[in-house]
Amino acid sequence: MMLYRFAIMFAFPVLLIHAALQALRGAIPWRGVAERLGRVEASADAVIWLHGASLGELTSARPLLDSLCQALPGRRFIVTCNTGTARAMALGWHLPGVSVALAPFDVSWCLAAFQARVRPAALILVESELWPARIAAMRGRPVILVGARLSERSARRWARVAGGLVRQMLAQVTLLSAQDAASEARFVDLGLPPARLAPRLMLKAALPLALRDLPFGNPHARADTLLAASTHEGDEAPILNAFVAARAAGVFRHLILAPRHPHRGGVVAKAIVARGLTLAVRSARAVPDATTDVYLADTTGEMDHWYRMAGATLIGGTFSDRGGHTPFEPAAHGSAILHGPDVRNFAEAFDLLDRSGGAVLVPDWNALAGVLLTMTVARQQALAGRARAALADPGDLDGLTAAIVRALTPDAGQGDPGRH
Repeated sequence: MMLYRFAIMFAFPVLLIHAALQALRGAIPWRGVAERLGRVEASADAVIWLHGASLGELTSARPLLDSLCQALPGRRFIVTCNTGTARAMALGWHLPGVSVALAPFDVSWCLAAFQARVRPAALILVESELWPARIAAMRGRPVILVGARLSERSARRWARVAGGLVRQMLAQVTLLSAQDAASEARFVDLGLPPARLAPRLMLKAALPLALRDLPFGNPHARADTLLAASTHEGDEAPILNAFVAARAAGVFRHLILAPRHPHRGGVVAKAIVARGLTLAVRSARAVPDATTDVYLADTTGEMDHWYRMAGATLIGGTFSDRGGHTPFEPAAHGSAILHGPDVRNFAEAFDLLDRSGGAVLVPDWNALAGVLLTMTVARQQALAGRARAALADPGDLDGLTAAIVRALTPDAGQGDPGRH
């Protein structure tokens, strides 16, 4: 822990400069820089602190947050995250008794400032958010990991590089709800007492199906529309190249391109125009029509619209060292799933999909155009049906909520707060 504290203190100036640069280019508000330093709005009552790194983590945590608010009436919460897009989305929830801020840096004095203002009674971490100083600062209070995932590679790295540190962190964990059995076993191997395991829950699979009205009438046939979801730098160029080839063959006449980080929209728009494609941009309130080749969906909180408009979804971050993004939402909305080989963030879910014939694995970018040419209407519908069946069981939300409530209110029950 001492070595970690020295390392993070040396890194602190870089982190602060990065936050200021984010504010300068509008990725976070200037208020967010102060929040990173722990200077959040003070609360008169102790709060339950829920942290998720970015948009995906907070989106997936929403059903659990709603369930806890219902189970713990009158308790206040603070939701923190690391990105401006996630902060804006959570503020847009307008949940009574829930405040939102960017998370404090994992530096002792930033954490002390944060805790002095909100006095967190418990910390709930979403997915793989293991922050040593943050967890250490909660000593004597519940620390709960939900939707926890740990790949085999990450487990080996933790064991080799920081085995003592991870054992210290896991010793402070009150409850851990893993996404899957393999992650659960790896946490136990790293030192988590098995008695502290809570019911498993795949958070992203527990999301209720959003059926909001589309922001405009769908001008394109669904089977003619491909969605490239949560793309990163390096994804868009090969996707656009493959789309141009498929479009020339009369397949997928329209593309919805949704970058993971909307502030990259300007760069992505230039790449689209450079290929001679017609473009409409969501952030400019442009409405696509029958002549629109590419719709740039550079906003947040609207992915459910794009899944419903697309007959097939190519999941970004699966062709590079990023681990991929959720397959649950496209499956729930009936969009056929295409993905690259790097799916470690949702390994068990993608394994279920691939084994059941509910998704298409594209081995590399060179193969993408050829795969797109095989996506007939019948194949899209068959893939979508098998995907929905394969991912139908998210786990036990009610059981996890009950276990967390027991951990937060130990006088209400006896014994181990984990699995009963």
